[in-house]
Amino acid sequence: MMPLKAAVIGAGWFACECHIPALAARDDVILDGVCRIGAADLLRVRERFGFAFASEDYREVLARKPDIVVVASPHKFHFEHATAALEAGAHILCEKPMTLEPNEAWQLVRLADRVGRHLLIANSYNYLPHVASIRDRIAAGLIGDIEHVMCSFISATRDVFLGARGLDKWRAALFRPDDATWRDPAAGGGFAYGQLSHSLALMFFLTGLEPVRVSSSTCYRNDVDIADAAQLTLSNGAVASISGAAAMPQGHQALMRLFIAGSGGLVAMDFDLDSCEIRLNNGDVERLPLRAGDWTVDSAAPVLALADLAGGAGQNLSPGDIGAFTTSTIFSLLESSAKDGQPIQISEPLDFRR
Repeated sequence: MMPLKAAVIGAGWFACECHIPALAARDDVILDGVCRIGAADLLRVRERFGFAFASEDYREVLARKPDIVVVASPHKFHFEHATAALEAGAHILCEKPMTLEPNEAWQLVRLADRVGRHLLIANSYNYLPHVASIRDRIAAGLIGDIEHVMCSFISATRDVFLGARGLDKWRAALFRPDDATWRDPAAGGGFAYGQLSHSLALMFFLTGLEPVRVSSSTCYRNDVDIADAAQLTLSNGAVASISGAAAMPQGHQALMRLFIAGSGGLVAMDFDLDSCEIRLNNGDVERLPLRAGDWTVDSAAPVLALADLAGGAGQNLSPGDIGAFTTSTIFSLLESSAKDGQPIQISEPLDFRR
């Protein structure tokens, strides 16, 4: 099989730290085209990684007909760039948040189905060991009917959202996070779009449930949300408590905790502790054989899955519909917070569903 032609739209700090090196390390991928704004910075990327072509106009990159495209541009451009990449015939990985508007997210789901291309969202937790098998076992009735979910995520991102432009370990990176993306609420800046997009996607993936209604509160600093908490009603009538904050000190792994309680038992997942325990009503207790570091997130996993899928192998564990549910929840969560916690029905246009 011929090597896959890969293109990247939005070669900023994270694409250059994660997605591009992961693709460059594969023998079955050619780095064909790259796009970013700024001629000098674009040249640095092209020379660093050896792209065959570079342009500040993403249309010129897509005109070369890449097989796979990574969309890692600022949040507010995801819909435009992902739409163009799918219409050009590429399988795509879209960085999270998938989009800022629910309708746009569901339009991408529908478009990917129509053109027969894989659409992945960069939700790395879904690819960790045992996570997919836990999802399958829950779907098969491991803990009965899900009745309650608790999901909390605390990450070391305060300096991303409040002025220092990222972690100390990024100071040697090719680029730094762009304030216009991460600190402007109108552009999806803040913890909800930037970080809850991880934990919500993981929750929807594991439970197989859909969001129905949300009531929330948000803590703001300098007009940017840095902590969020919400009560969520799910499609089977279960209730979920979701929360998160940009509060983990630098140098420490993000805290991700997720408890799923059902009529027949409980799954308790402590990702930062590499721990998962299943407790069933019949008295059985199972502890998954996780080693230290097994649940340390691998941010390259989704882009590697993109290349695998384009080559006819692998699994899409972070599909577009989960990204759309996540965007819809965050959009309504922020609306509820702005209305002092008023319950908001979560938008889900049925004609965009799979």
